[in-house]
Order: sequence, then C-alpha cells, then structure tokens
Amino acid sequence: MSTRRTSHAWHLLLAPLTLAFALPLVWLLLSSVMSDAEINRFPPALWPDGIHLGGYRYVLGNAMFPRWFLNSLIVSTVAVASNLLFGALGGYAFARMRFGGSRLVLGLMLATMVVPFQLTMIPTFLVMKWFGLIDTLGALIVPSLVTPFAVFLFRQFFLSLPREMEEAAWIDGCSRLRVLFSIVLPLARPALATVAVLTFLTAWNDLSWPLIAINHDTQYTLQLGLTTFQGQHHTKWSAVMAGNVITVLPVLIAFLLAQKTFVQSLTSSGIKG
Repeated sequence: MSTRRTSHAWHLLLAPLTLAFALPLVWLLLSSVMSDAEINRFPPALWPDGIHLGGYRYVLGNAMFPRWFLNSLIVSTVAVASNLLFGALGGYAFARMRFGGSRLVLGLMLATMVVPFQLTMIPTFLVMKWFGLIDTLGALIVPSLVTPFAVFLFRQFFLSLPREMEEAAWIDGCSRLRVLFSIVLPLARPALATVAVLTFLTAWNDLSWPLIAINHDTQYTLQLGLTTFQGQHHTKWSAVMAGNVITVLPVLIAFLLAQKTFVQSLTSSGIKG
C-alpha cells in the first residue's frame, strides 16, 4: 500500500512537470496553424480561430526545403547505420576479447567524450579539407560514422549478457562475427534502439558542424537551412513555425517508437568493469 501511495505521489509531481515541458511543443504546433495576423497579435492568441495551412504550403512550396530534409535524412540514416555496425563491432571486441592495452585504449576512447567540440573543430575541418569533402554531405557523414558513446554502450550491454550461448556456438564452430550477428545482436535490441535514437537525434539536430563545413545551400541540412530560412522570413512567422514542426516531427516519432527499449537499455546496461 505504501509503495502505491508513493507512486501516486510521484505522479502528482511529474504530471505538472510533464505539462510544463510539453507547453512549448503545443504552442509551436498551434502557432503553425495560425495566420500571421494571429501570431503577431498582442496579446497573443492562445488558440487559432481556424486551421490555416498557409505556413505549411509556403514551406513545402520552397524549392530548397525538401532538399534540406533529404540531406538531413541521408546524413542521419548513414550515421545511425554506421554507429550500429561499428559500435557493435567495437563494443563486442572490448567486452569479449582481451588484448594488450585494451583497457588503455578503452580509457583513451572514453576520454574523448569529454573533449569539447570547439577543440576538435579545426583539426576535423582540416582533415575533411584534405580529403576534399568540405561543402559536401561527406563532411557531415565521415566524422559521425562511429562515436565513443556507441562503443561504450554496446560494451556495457554485452557485458550483461551470459557467455554460455556464445561458448556453445564457438564449440559448434561459429566464428566470432557469426556469434555476434546471429546470437548476440538479436538479444541486444534495447541497446540497438538506444544507440539508433541517440545517434539520430544528434545527427538530425546538429547545427554547429554543418554551419562550418557547408557553404552551398544545396548541401544544407534541415537545421542549417531552417536557420537561414528563419532569418530571411522573420515576418512570416506561420512559415517559420511550420518549418520547425516539420523539423521536430521526425525526432519525436523516433523517440516515441523506441521509448520502451530505450528505458530498458538504460536499466540493463549498468556500469561494469
């Protein structure tokens, strides 16, 4: 009974907080279907007089906006796929294989997670310039092919799995790669979903690096394009709000689809040596 009362007390506390965090998103959605006159009204209108889709028509009618959306989708999809593949390979190697200096390499890799982007920005730019990738989508894809966080999360999850099934497969003659892809990864769906969601969020919402590496508007990502779009159309707020809704929608859908596995991964991937 006391546990149930504690749970209800937490719900009473979390419900107002959830509402407070959801209000900006609700306001964004409502503003996107308002007319410019309603948005500019003072005091501001809290509810639209009707559904006005002029902002969405204006945004989708912009020749560059679908291209920016496609660029972001390409960069985010490649980043997710590569982090799932390389992160799983690296995480499995650190979790199951012992080689000279493995702990040192793991420590150095994890240390890079605390290095600010500002310190690596210029070296990364010079490397991408040397490869001739500046002002192409490759400059956005290559630096995000694998992240230390993905390797670390996979390692922690693999450490929580029992070795017995893997050892039985080794006795039957399976290679390490076959064990990984046939036995281990099917059990690692929570970790896969977590890495996929967090990588997608990072790649989709990234603005700093595209702002540095991309110059031509045909190579803009959605975040970078929306920033320039907002600067050029600051008086047409309905279009700006509609563009923001379109930008936020894929992120929201991705998180909602993977919410259960995301929580499961965080609760099952404890810190292990």
